[in-house]
Amino acid sequence: MFNNIFSFEGRIRRTEYGISFIILVIALLLIGVMFASADDGTFNVAFFIFMLPVRFFFFAQGAKRCHDVNISGWCQLIPLVPLYLLFGNGVTGPNKYGDDPKLQTVNF
Repeated sequence: MFNNIFSFEGRIRRTEYGISFIILVIALLLIGVMFASADDGTFNVAFFIFMLPVRFFFFAQGAKRCHDVNISGWCQLIPLVPLYLLFGNGVTGPNKYGDDPKLQTVNF
């Protein structure tokens, strides 16, 4: 879980996508609270700069989840598709984006 988190290639399961969503929400709250006391307009700029890596991480995870349901990563920009990605089943077996993440085993 959470291999190559900034890569847009491969497939991930619903669990990893859901945890990524929770990380996004927590980061939004923490960064928002951190800059909430700024009254001089620096809030918007600072918030945007600090959220760039978090957004990049979430879009990378979303693209991989799109690949799991056998659609292009760009489809995550369509409204309500992230909701489908969170609750919909992935394609069983390998597809053009990679092997099924449910069938991958971890070797220690």
